[in-house]
Amino acid sequence: MRLRPVDIWHKPALSAVVALAIPDLTLYALGRLDLILYTSAGAMCALYAHGLPYAARARTLPWVVLGMVASLGVALTAASLTTSTALLVGCASLIAAVHKVVCEATRIGPPGNIILTFIAASAFFVPQHPGQVPLHLALALGTGALAWLACMAPALIRPRGPERIVVARALEAAAGLLRTEAGAGGGAPTGVAHARHATAAAAAVNAAWHTLFLVPVRTPATTAARAGLERLLARAESVLGGTGHAIEVAAQAAPHGARFAGAEADRLGDWARELRSGRPLPEAALSAAQTEELTEVAAEAPGPRGPAPGRPRGVRAVFTRLAPGSPLLPIGARVAVGCVLAGWASMAIGVGHPYWAVVSAASIHQANTTLSWQRALQRTLGNLLGLLLYTALLPLMHLGPLAMIALALACQLGAEAGITRNYWLGSVCVTPMALLLTEIGRQVPAPALIADRWIDTVVGVAVSLACCVLVTNRRAADRIEVALGRVAAAEAVASRLLGERPAAGVDEAREIGWARDRLTGCLVELREAVEVAAGEWWQRALPEERIAHAEQRGHRALAGLVRRRSAPALAA
Repeated sequence: MRLRPVDIWHKPALSAVVALAIPDLTLYALGRLDLILYTSAGAMCALYAHGLPYAARARTLPWVVLGMVASLGVALTAASLTTSTALLVGCASLIAAVHKVVCEATRIGPPGNIILTFIAASAFFVPQHPGQVPLHLALALGTGALAWLACMAPALIRPRGPERIVVARALEAAAGLLRTEAGAGGGAPTGVAHARHATAAAAAVNAAWHTLFLVPVRTPATTAARAGLERLLARAESVLGGTGHAIEVAAQAAPHGARFAGAEADRLGDWARELRSGRPLPEAALSAAQTEELTEVAAEAPGPRGPAPGRPRGVRAVFTRLAPGSPLLPIGARVAVGCVLAGWASMAIGVGHPYWAVVSAASIHQANTTLSWQRALQRTLGNLLGLLLYTALLPLMHLGPLAMIALALACQLGAEAGITRNYWLGSVCVTPMALLLTEIGRQVPAPALIADRWIDTVVGVAVSLACCVLVTNRRAADRIEVALGRVAAAEAVASRLLGERPAAGVDEAREIGWARDRLTGCLVELREAVEVAAGEWWQRALPEERIAHAEQRGHRALAGLVRRRSAPALAA
């Protein structure tokens, strides 16, 4: 239940509020608030892709909108063809499973599958005629275009905001690693705990590099801006190998190395704050070796650093993650079984909104049983508090539809402010917002709504937890074996490069950079696989010794690569 610090929650929140407010107020003026579900479907797409640079965001958001419209089309078509509640629950559950698997495979990021499932599951139970479906889909598509504009509008003010944020996160992670090492009294901390801290820092640096790879460099201004960010990221990356400027000084000034490491951590933290504030890029003073590398590579190979070749990207990567034997498939099966059983149980009890049980079940299922249990507690607490908040807001709702629209927008803002800090806190605002959307279009007595919501929450949570126990993910341990093999292969390539005699030239610089990318990605994948498998029940014993050995060897090789070529190829 602990609250976490967050940084950019206001960006998706404001984008969604703008994308929702314009069509909601338009429908209010036209007296057609019964269409609010369809406009909300497209407008909710404004919550996605805020971690991507604007060029990549412009390409990604249309796919999100098309996915939302396609899901809505399936739901509305089914609703127009049948009135069987049991069959509609089954269809909604299958759509929920597809949403979960596809969102995990594409790694679209927050809010993941839950928004798609909420809209689609609701649409399955809206009375519909086949002739109405095209108009309703057109409304969703139009508001999806509005959501695209709302998400892209900040580019007019801070065109390089997303990449500055991700580099700031890398600087903060590197600073955290330095403080961990400084806490060891100037010594060199070792073991699994340190490997985990190093993996977190490596993951942040790796994510920052891959974000910068998405930034086009078509003009001298964009090239120079990206080069400045890469220079800062090189300083953060040097911490992984102990080659930062302050670390070199610390090594020469022992036994005061811990004090110098702390000073370097403070400097990285200051740079991160400057990046977030929008001020001009800070100048990162590099070591002599780093400066020489920058001059050499920029002269021989103008252009920004690129991603390591050989690994599938884009659509190929998605299909690879969904191939037979994928660990995502058991999770999809859990979602499908849990949602359909929750919906049918809600029907058997006589609840008037069985799709809420489907949505509750879909939101509970996480990467493993432990995380699902935590999410169940968070959702139960959040929904209970949300229902109390909804009850407190009932007098304001009686003021009319305009007041209800204003409250729904306020709840949307509060949901984004809270859900990134902890899921239960966001659910406090999500619950009244969902009830408001239901009541705006169809005047339903508030006591019935509150009772249905609470019963569906309890049913969805209970059935989902039972399915997590019954539908086991035995492939989680297999994923560790695959990840160990990839780490070993990447570490072998790194050891070969480190064993060769150093040679000046851009070819070696590129090979070292690509080897760093591969090894970092493999180490992050291994740590993710271990954490997922550790939270599953009924698993064979994890190879703890092999995992620790692989992580330690991998991080030693990664540090060697960083020391060998401490600065990547920057833009000329």
